[in-house]
Amino acid sequence: MSSRVATGIGDRLLDRALATAVVRAGAPARVRFTERQLYYEMCRVLRPLHTVPRRIPLTPAPPVRYERFEEALRRYGEVPGLLDPVPAGPPPGSPSGSSAGSSPGPAAGPSAVRRTPEEPDLYDYGLPRLLICQSRSVARMLLANDIHLEGACPVLAADGLPLDPRLVAGLGRVDGATVHVLHDASTAGIALTARVRAGVTGVTGVDGVRVASMGLVPRHAASLHLVSPHGPAPGPGPAQTDDGQALPSALGPRERDWLAGGRFAEVESVPPARLLRTVLRVVRGPRMPSHSLWTGLRELRTAGFMTWPTGRPGDTRTRGDEPATRNTVQR
Repeated sequence: MSSRVATGIGDRLLDRALATAVVRAGAPARVRFTERQLYYEMCRVLRPLHTVPRRIPLTPAPPVRYERFEEALRRYGEVPGLLDPVPAGPPPGSPSGSSAGSSPGPAAGPSAVRRTPEEPDLYDYGLPRLLICQSRSVARMLLANDIHLEGACPVLAADGLPLDPRLVAGLGRVDGATVHVLHDASTAGIALTARVRAGVTGVTGVDGVRVASMGLVPRHAASLHLVSPHGPAPGPGPAQTDDGQALPSALGPRERDWLAGGRFAEVESVPPARLLRTVLRVVRGPRMPSHSLWTGLRELRTAGFMTWPTGRPGDTRTRGDEPATRNTVQR
């Protein structure tokens, strides 16, 4: 812990707010979170505008500078659940839109896809879904919370683009395969979806792979009352993406004006638990109908001789057969 202590009322107020933010960021089940997520959680503690009804759109400015947050973080010491910072990336408080300066890491960089696999047939299988995150920090946070296991969805960062053609070919082997893009509400973030789509469609012999934006967009930020800093304005005229392309037509006039004013909202400004729930719900797709007694009886009618029950719980032996063949999936 740093030897520096709070010297004024302002420092003590920030220390209390940070302590509350640490508890909230890790709730409800020891969620792992990034430093920037903790900063935005501290902003919500100091200015709880997230309690305002969602029908009132708001994108408040940060109530505290990132430098003051870092000072309070040094005074706090070790934070349970806090992930180590990414070695390289955009400076705190700036939009993480362009991840070109980020160095690839072991979990989400291009080496995770393009290195020679130990199993030579790794890329022979189909891949139903893939998640690409604009921010390496967000990708690592999702991996640290096992989203790739719960959602059966690989998670990569945008600094690994373009995608390996073998990976795209795996997507093309599955009907309805989808590449989800998780990006900031910024001109650079909105342009990422089109960049991923161009890379997927550019692979020869691959058709039918859907590229979908998971967000954020300005209306999401306003509805969730996300903290929205000010960045450099794009300049006179309508807002455009970083490569000079026009913004998607799905954006309304207010959203375009919001972007033209240099506003942006990062994915890390979404509360960590809410982000995990949303990502998991989207990548899993619509929920399947629940299992009922009647559907179970219908399945028994078509069950083979090795799975026909004898009446005792957990026992699936056939009459006269030894030993029993147990089906651990049955309840």
